[in-house]
Amino acid sequence: MRSAILEVAGGPEVMTLVEEARPIPARGEVLIRTHAMAVSGPDALIRRGVYKWGPPLPANPGNEMTGVIVELGSDVTTVSVGDPVLLSSRELSVRGGCYSEFRAVPAAAVHVLPPSVDLKQAVVLPSYFVAHAMLSLTVTARTRSIFVNGAAGTIGAALVELAKARGLQVIGTVSSDDKAAYALSKGLDRVINYREERVLDRVMEFTGNSGVDVAFDHIIGDGFIDVLKMLADFGTAVAFNSFTPVPKEDVFHTMRELSTKSIALRVFSSHTFDHDLTVLRGLTAELIAMLAAGTIKPTIGIELPLEDVVYAHRRFDAGDVIGKIVMTP
Repeated sequence: MRSAILEVAGGPEVMTLVEEARPIPARGEVLIRTHAMAVSGPDALIRRGVYKWGPPLPANPGNEMTGVIVELGSDVTTVSVGDPVLLSSRELSVRGGCYSEFRAVPAAAVHVLPPSVDLKQAVVLPSYFVAHAMLSLTVTARTRSIFVNGAAGTIGAALVELAKARGLQVIGTVSSDDKAAYALSKGLDRVINYREERVLDRVMEFTGNSGVDVAFDHIIGDGFIDVLKMLADFGTAVAFNSFTPVPKEDVFHTMRELSTKSIALRVFSSHTFDHDLTVLRGLTAELIAMLAAGTIKPTIGIELPLEDVVYAHRRFDAGDVIGKIVMTP
């Protein structure tokens, strides 16, 4: 079988296709024939050698795949040959390993998918997981509006789509007309081009100067101070990227200046669920049900064969693909 492997960390060019023996499922494992592989942020971080949860080198950087079970190891009774499944390496002891034509994993780590679900769309669900988990943790009965920084990104668009399914008003930023059109197609109510408009002013204008109840930001940096300032009374800012610059201004000082609003800050990481797989699997099951019901419709930006893995990562690094980059064997 073919797998994408990197011997050293670096740019997309460090990945090469190699021939490996088809794995044999051990006791409690299943063998999956791959149907689709997602290209995601953790994959690129593993490739660059900056992901603290990454596997040792040489490494296969893929973290999300769908496929069909073709063989069972001994003592497997919860799934069957022929079952379509989703696998996220979040549920494995070691990340990576999904850029392969076959994968042997513990049966407890797979999610059986309904027959009606498209396997290429389903491979995007782990990205929706981040959005779904954050909304589940922060949205309350009093939440009416949210702000999404980067509403055309994979997680940003998922936040928009899932928030609209909850009946919330959603304001978001984009960097181009194409990305604006995409975010609006996901249900975005108000769009702000951050290259042309002052984001804070537009958010306050759109909300009648009251602000938003929850603001999601993966960009952080100096603009995060404005994210705090756009919050409504008892609002919450959610920072969900630990690989971006921190603000130069004192965040706690700003929060004290805004103390009459009683705002909150949450720093979110999906790795919190490394210690609570029951909740992780429950949230994933909810997403699978939403996909099967047509409540969410993940977007495939481009589809490429595994042999084009270097090109796929170049496109990912460029950030010019709207929707998910998906590879097939």
